Amino acid sequence: MAAKDRPWVMRTYAGHSTAVASNALYRGNLAKGQTGLSVAFDLPTQTGYDPDDPLSRGEVGKVGVPVPHLGEMRALFDGIPLTEMNTSMTINATAMWLLALYQVVAEEQAGLRPDATTEERSAVAHQLAGTTQNDIIKEYLSRGTYVFPPEHSLRLIADVIAYTVREVPTWNPVNICSYHLQEAGATPTQELAYALCTAIAVLDQVKASGQVSDEDFPAVVGRISFFVNAGVRFIEETCKMRAFVELWDELTRERYGVTDEKMRRFRYGVQVNSLGLTEAQPENNVQRIVLEMLGVTLSKKARARAVQLPAWNEALGLPRPWDQQWSLRLQQVLAYESDLLEYDDIFDGSHVIEAKVAELVEAARAEMDRVQAMGGAVAAVESGYMKQQLVSAHAARRARIESGAEKVVGVNIFETTAPSPLTADLDAAIQAPDPEAERSAVAGVEAWKATRDQDAVDQALARLSADAKTEANLMPATLAAARAGATTGEWAAALRAVFGEFRAPTGVSGAVGVGDAGAGLSAVRERVRATGEELGTRLRLLVGKPGLDGHSNGAEQVAVRARDAGFEVVYQGIRLTPEQIVAAAVAEDVHCVGLSILSGSHMELVPAVLDGLRHAGLDDVAVVVGGIIPERDAGLLRELGVAAVYTPKDFGLTEIMDGIVDVIREAHGLS
Repeated sequence: MAAKDRPWVMRTYAGHSTAVASNALYRGNLAKGQTGLSVAFDLPTQTGYDPDDPLSRGEVGKVGVPVPHLGEMRALFDGIPLTEMNTSMTINATAMWLLALYQVVAEEQAGLRPDATTEERSAVAHQLAGTTQNDIIKEYLSRGTYVFPPEHSLRLIADVIAYTVREVPTWNPVNICSYHLQEAGATPTQELAYALCTAIAVLDQVKASGQVSDEDFPAVVGRISFFVNAGVRFIEETCKMRAFVELWDELTRERYGVTDEKMRRFRYGVQVNSLGLTEAQPENNVQRIVLEMLGVTLSKKARARAVQLPAWNEALGLPRPWDQQWSLRLQQVLAYESDLLEYDDIFDGSHVIEAKVAELVEAARAEMDRVQAMGGAVAAVESGYMKQQLVSAHAARRARIESGAEKVVGVNIFETTAPSPLTADLDAAIQAPDPEAERSAVAGVEAWKATRDQDAVDQALARLSADAKTEANLMPATLAAARAGATTGEWAAALRAVFGEFRAPTGVSGAVGVGDAGAGLSAVRERVRATGEELGTRLRLLVGKPGLDGHSNGAEQVAVRARDAGFEVVYQGIRLTPEQIVAAAVAEDVHCVGLSILSGSHMELVPAVLDGLRHAGLDDVAVVVGGIIPERDAGLLRELGVAAVYTPKDFGLTEIMDGIVDVIREAHGLS
């Protein structure tokens, strides 16, 4: 038998409720053969708020684990030796802070005292291996967990890179992340081009900072890693990855003069596509996940270094440990039972593969040139260009699915199905979030603050603020704040006071919607027009994103289709409080409020909006809600007064527009 290559690092993206519960999940997954950790943080941690902040209401512990201070980071990795672990942290705006907490916990695990020497601390840091995602540009385009303006965000990224290349040399300080670009609708060409333009922006920032010598710069290039997506078109995805390899080698050689082939190697991890997972016939997601995994493992020259797979039921809600085990076993069977790892690259010499790779490379170069001519990735974010391109591409994809041009089994073709034993009890098919997680986290922060040395915290935060006003690297001050006992919210607040905050363009106003309306959309347009005439005004729809959930793709598509259907659309972007949404409904005199919530906080945030509308006297304003909402919760929301609830199975946007006309007519007593 031929000798096998070493398998990729196998991870499961996980974290929920509390640090203690997440620690138990991690240890269980490691016992099942997982070879690395991938930490999911909750939205307050990702956006720099403590659990007791009003903006954290309903979000604590929902999409990940809350880590508001050093004590919670200790609990998260209790019994897991960090100097022996490879840990990936999906964290961006607050990446510097979470890396600091991670390093301090590693020091404590190694037995270092608070007065340890710099050399002792450095010795521990040199043993750490893992990744901070730390790619803020894609946050402006897709995930929405940005905090600071682009200029200051790039400074934080450059500071982390400059620090780690010296002090944590086996750490990947940034994961240029095309994964969420595809989730936001990116074509393979856009995914290639926008990710590589982001890498240029990051590397140029590090160079311009003057923190890394020309001699050490190749080491910086060598530590840049990528985090990509892989859809079900796995042949095209294989070609995309080979195109990434070719373009990255060319870019690092020609633009940055890196001569060492090892430093030019394209290193990436992957989570396969979640956008394509369906609520309808969710068992089909298993084979989708397997095919997507092949796209990043079949080609040896473009094989992922680390893989994490979603669970089959993620379109329904939070996966259970057994669901995550199933995804891990998919990887293990491919790596250990198949002969995949026994061969050289099986696509070498394929004219079909070579032609497709060349096509993608040429198209990506052209789009990269277009973005660079605008001034680079940051300029293309600030102008709204990249966001508009993604929203338009996503709208085109949705239109193809709705028309049947793009087939999705169980959704728009082969919809007849036998009852599934996997979903016979929908409440048991997913894991319910801990209802006490938020209360526990708030109490934990209060207890933490009561026992720390407040003078030490104040001094550390004052140093951080002072350094932020200079060109000093902020990692040392951040480490000092972590050791002193500052909280995530306090670290972010200190930098907000210096850097300010940012709201990214929504991309909706300039997005291209449905080109050919078709009979269905034309009929809805006529109903919108006629209902507006009966009410004496054009119908107005407010699309709102309450809470910290930044996944705005669905809300953007609803806004674009509503505009195409003839509604006047009010969409102010992400991260709004219920009070702000109610105020907008009053100011804009809307007929319907559509709320989009994907973080699981619907049972806290939707009632707050309903109460606010009633107190404002807007009893005739219909409210509809969309998101990943279990049927149990959907029933409760309807009882509270929500007119309609839409979930991923409701993929027809035109039908949703028709339903919104229905609820507006009902709210106004029109037959």
